[in-house]
Amino acid sequence: MPLTEPYDDHLPQEDTVALDGALGNPDDNVVNNTSGASDPTTTGDDPGAEPAPTLPELEPTLPELEPTLPEPVRQRIVTLTAAVLPTLPPDEVPVPLRRVAKFAPNRRARLGAPVIAAQLTADPLFRQRVTARVLTDAGDLGAAVVEGTAPAAADPVEVAALAYLARPRGWRELIDASGAAVRAEADSAVVAELVREAEQRATRAEHDRAVARVEAEKLRDELARVREELGQLREESRQTARTLRETQARERKATELLATERGRAARASADVDAELRRARARLAEAEASAGVARASAKEARSVDDARLWLLLETIGQAAVGLRRELALDPVDKLPADFVADAFAEQPGTAPAGPAARARDTDDPARLDQLLALPRAHLVVDGYNVTKRGFGEMSLEQQRKRLITGLGGIAAQTGDEVTVVFDGAERMHGLPPAPRGVRVLFSRKGETADELIRRLVRAEPAGRPVVVVSSDREVADGVRRHGAYPLGADSLLRRLARS
Repeated sequence: MPLTEPYDDHLPQEDTVALDGALGNPDDNVVNNTSGASDPTTTGDDPGAEPAPTLPELEPTLPELEPTLPEPVRQRIVTLTAAVLPTLPPDEVPVPLRRVAKFAPNRRARLGAPVIAAQLTADPLFRQRVTARVLTDAGDLGAAVVEGTAPAAADPVEVAALAYLARPRGWRELIDASGAAVRAEADSAVVAELVREAEQRATRAEHDRAVARVEAEKLRDELARVREELGQLREESRQTARTLRETQARERKATELLATERGRAARASADVDAELRRARARLAEAEASAGVARASAKEARSVDDARLWLLLETIGQAAVGLRRELALDPVDKLPADFVADAFAEQPGTAPAGPAARARDTDDPARLDQLLALPRAHLVVDGYNVTKRGFGEMSLEQQRKRLITGLGGIAAQTGDEVTVVFDGAERMHGLPPAPRGVRVLFSRKGETADELIRRLVRAEPAGRPVVVVSSDREVADGVRRHGAYPLGADSLLRRLARS
């Protein structure tokens, strides 16, 4: 289809002439003098040409009002305009629409609709430029609309949108016809919706009638059942009335018996009150006797306390006299110190201590109870404890951490503490052990387990010795010699609590 400017009866005649000059032959220059005077103008190529005719002065006319567009037609006009905005040269796009032309296609028609509609109404030249491209895209339908006709099978909304943009002769009639078609479609949709709703209501009413019939049948059955139950209830009511009359007769007899028993109870209560007064008198006498007995017992307890104090004082003085008689000097070394320097006798020949003082227990609180015994000796299987509690450290860090923790226990309890490590010879560069903690290493050819058993055998019978090791063989060995074996977890929890 050729790109010709369609007729627009909404444009003033001056704008139409100017637009024809802009879209016509570029070599023709037409000058319109609004004052009514004619300025002869000639082309540069033909100095003898006749002056161009001047347009007669037109009387000012008021622009016609824009028609009221149906909403679908208005949306289609905005959509068509938004689609061709990016195809226009930048100088042909009005300033208010230049920013809208850069929007995304889906946002251009939605966000720029008010501005686009305003420019189409206020700027006829912009509308003419948009119309030229829209008609090109519309093809045969656009040509038919420009000619003032519309195919019967065409979409009325599309026809009205093209008629509004192209504005051929009778374009308002096309828009009105489109509006009527849109309204007719809307009315048809409303009617169809009403018909559908009526059909649905009829279906629901039929369903409700069926349900009501079923419910009526159920209610009739229920009524028959209720009538039957009512007959049964009447019979039961008559039986209940007879039972009630019999119960009332028995109640009267029981009331008479109750009155008789109340008289007996009143006499018994009087007898009990008399006996209670006598019992209270006897209780007062017993309390007086008990006061005298308590005083006698207190005096006797004072005598027993004096005798016990005298006995303890005698025992203490006897112990002092025995120490003076035996002339025992304070010792500088303990049995474990001797074991650290020399081998003791073999375990098979050593006298076994009393097995009664060895108890197999894994209770963590047991460690605190045993360390509370006087002159207790705590022997620790070093690597057995450290590898169980903090095996991710190096051996040096394990030894240092365990020895430091045992130093805290020794300071808190005042007990003797010995920790034994495996080693062919004594480690060099060890930090000094805390006060009260003895650090031993097994000799070449000897394990820490054997050294622990020798330490236990070296202690005198009767002294509490606590061995901490999760090795069952070590626990069984020291238990036979009268020591108290405990698991490594008990010591680790004790160290964590410190």
